[in-house]
Amino acid sequence: MCPPPDGGRGLEGRVALVTGAGVRVGRAIAVTLGARAMRVVVHYNGSGEGADETVRLIQQAGGHAIAVQTDLTQPDGPAALIERVLAEYGALDALINSAAIMLRTPVGEVGVEEWDKMFAINTRAPFFLSQRAAPALARTRGSIVNIADLAAFETWPAYVPHGITKAAVVQMTRALAHALAPDVRVNAVAPGVVMLPEGWNPEDGERLRRTTPLARLGSAEDVAQAVVYLLEADYVTGEVIRVDGGRHIRC
Repeated sequence: MCPPPDGGRGLEGRVALVTGAGVRVGRAIAVTLGARAMRVVVHYNGSGEGADETVRLIQQAGGHAIAVQTDLTQPDGPAALIERVLAEYGALDALINSAAIMLRTPVGEVGVEEWDKMFAINTRAPFFLSQRAAPALARTRGSIVNIADLAAFETWPAYVPHGITKAAVVQMTRALAHALAPDVRVNAVAPGVVMLPEGWNPEDGERLRRTTPLARLGSAEDVAQAVVYLLEADYVTGEVIRVDGGRHIRC
């Protein structure tokens, strides 16, 4: 049997950039990759203390990490972040586009400011990060994993703009996978209820649990494990894995 293109060395020692890694799912992904002995760049914007905690958890797990602050809503933010990673490590093997915001914006109450803010961080930033990172990723035969959302495939009346941004991420994933092949693989994970949105209460969580086929809510670690799979799966590109406990198959 022929060896895989990467020589079979797995993720150890490789460089991963995880955006939005100071909190929630981004943190879980970063810590999981750090525990796999990847060198992790923990990106954050306003969550400085959270990013420091992520770095501490990675180091506690035996990994290496640095925290880098960048405002990805600024036009030069994505390029500046990739330049910092390359200046620090000289290479990039994995880009995890996790940074996102989810604002409750019922139809009739959507404003231009909220719309532009969500598109800037949820859609525009991942595209320009991917574009800027592509040459470095091609050199290492690396990959991109975008964090989408089950909202990309469903209609949530109180979160219409959010769903549109995540549907765009799904299309971006497919299009970039085609455009960057064969040198860079591009995939996505679409989480369902793995962490309740801020402001939701336990009753909301119980309602969602009852309507999930696997009869439980997920965890950020469930998403992180899917990311690991996609980083290691050398013959998978253009794929979107739904990590939702089966919610997409319910009636």
